[in-house]
Amino acid sequence: MIRILIAEDQALLLGALAALLRLEGDIEVVGMAPNGQQALAMCKEHRPDVVLTDIEMPLMTGLELAAALAELGLPCKVVIVTTFARSGYLRRALAAGVRGYLLKDAPAENLAAAIRTVHGGGRVVAPELALESWSGGADPLSERERQVLRLAGEGKSSADIARLIHLSEGTVRNYLSEAISKLNAGNRVEAFRLARDAGWL
Repeated sequence: MIRILIAEDQALLLGALAALLRLEGDIEVVGMAPNGQQALAMCKEHRPDVVLTDIEMPLMTGLELAAALAELGLPCKVVIVTTFARSGYLRRALAAGVRGYLLKDAPAENLAAAIRTVHGGGRVVAPELALESWSGGADPLSERERQVLRLAGEGKSSADIARLIHLSEGTVRNYLSEAISKLNAGNRVEAFRLARDAGWL
């Protein structure tokens, strides 16, 4: 049996994915998490073979989850299923050790097949995403700039961000300024939009 854990913040989709995969004779769903943080805790407990995750989730994104699993040396293989065909996301996913990257509008049978391929040591990337990844520019942001810009895009002030990630307000402003400059944006809102659209957040 291939033991999988699913991380997805939309409850309806989480339930649908679990129900779909339970129809497969060789796949067992051992956990369902509404965000990356809970998924990480459940991975430590259940040690699934494969983690199926969305990218954009509260508390911890799917990409951050993949990076955390790799850092902890957990043997789970990660498959991302997302609505976002953005080259920046795919590049960051592959850099984080993700083994599969599919779009949510792919046929249902492709998902189970991808899980089996990844479990067997292979890699699966949706063809349209592979083509897209070559057309996008390189991600200019550092991890800290990305983190600060993401929080700014959620409407948080520099003071809020400083409290949340334990930096001084001046340091947060410096990171924002660097990100705005690198993206040739007029302000933090525009910088957030440009980075998000490129898949760099």
